Amino acid sequence: MDAPTAKATRITGVARVKLRGQLKTAYEDGASIRQLAAGIQKSYGSTHSLLAEAGVDFRNRGGQPRSRG
Repeated sequence: MDAPTAKATRITGVARVKLRGQLKTAYEDGASIRQLAAGIQKSYGSTHSLLAEAGVDFRNRGGQPRSRG
């Protein structure tokens, strides 16, 4: 049987406010949500929620536009 995994810790209070500010700055400087999530070892969804709480204006998804052929 596999060893039990550690329960994820919640980020609350002052630590959450500080993290939101750091994530917002990094995102606005060009980091992707996936890069930020990996850096804080949280899921994409959790990181997206923190950015939304911070009031980030999200970028459009990248890539080339599809041709209308």
